[in-house]
Amino acid sequence: MKVNNPIIVKCNIGPYPRPMPQGKFDQIPEVKVQLNNGEELTLFKFYPDEITIIESELIGLSVEQAKRIKFEKDVRSLQY
Repeated sequence: MKVNNPIIVKCNIGPYPRPMPQGKFDQIPEVKVQLNNGEELTLFKFYPDEITIIESELIGLSVEQAKRIKFEKDVRSLQY
């Protein structure tokens, strides 16, 4: 059975950078997901000092919906 609009069933976020100044050159966290069709992919990376992403808010969403949440959070953080 082919799933036309797969949804996120598992999400892993990290690794988070260490506190400053030790984490100055650490990588930013990335969001990796598993879809209900078995596919695994990296959705995006984000700056944790600008926005917060938690696994539970992405479970049950499509890839497009999850990326939209990140976009909207980025926009809100830039408006302040």
